[in-house]
Amino acid sequence: MKVLGKGLLLVLIFVGGWLLLSQINFREWWGIDKASEKSEERISEFIKENLERTEDIIKDKKVTQKLDSLLERITDRNNLNRNEIKLIILNKPEVNAFALPTDYLVVNSGLIQACESPEALSGVLAHELGHIQLNHVRKKLIKELGLAVLISSTSGGGGEVVRQVTQTLSSTAYDRSLEEEADEKAVSYLLEANIDPEPLAEFFYLLSMKEPDFMSDLAWLSTHPTSEDRAKEIMGLISSADKASFTEALSESSWKELQQLLSDKETDNY
Repeated sequence: MKVLGKGLLLVLIFVGGWLLLSQINFREWWGIDKASEKSEERISEFIKENLERTEDIIKDKKVTQKLDSLLERITDRNNLNRNEIKLIILNKPEVNAFALPTDYLVVNSGLIQACESPEALSGVLAHELGHIQLNHVRKKLIKELGLAVLISSTSGGGGEVVRQVTQTLSSTAYDRSLEEEADEKAVSYLLEANIDPEPLAEFFYLLSMKEPDFMSDLAWLSTHPTSEDRAKEIMGLISSADKASFTEALSESSWKELQQLLSDKETDNY
């Protein structure tokens, strides 16, 4: 009985100790989160400064105001703070958009021109907002580069870290689960803003037509969903949506003006 009693006491001590330790936020205790946040702020500023030095940033108000109106509609209807989202539009032909660690949203002119409607562009913006709001940017950087690399930017290794982070954010996809979460969040944002999400699905279908044929065959091996898979998921999410409530994101004339402005700027680069 004494042996049994001692064994039970040890179990109780172990369980009690485990419960006590589980209540301690070691990341906060060790200051890791604060260091990580500081690193992210510094990295974002470095990337912004680097983009200003090396890229053609579009600051034409005729362009920026149209994208601002799309963002504002999404943020206002979803109780997000538009002022916290810092938009950077690059005059680049690549079809790309990506978020930086601290609420910066970078959009290439090539992506805007690849969208066939303002609703499709709204969907892409909503998707990137989803990554920001769900803290996916930090998760991606920590997974692919490591927490130590991020924190090192606060103590000297800034330039190399910025190069790695920019490459990671602009040229690699998120994991399947994170992309699906951001797509789901985007659909939710669009529905709340009374913007039709179907053009976002159509945008992914168009992208899927440009992907190599073998991608669909190997999709189950990949950590990243194919564009066709994402289009199907989005259509499933909006199958019961009330389309009568949707209103245009931009007028047709305003959308055509935006596309023409970007086309003219692209021509000026040649």
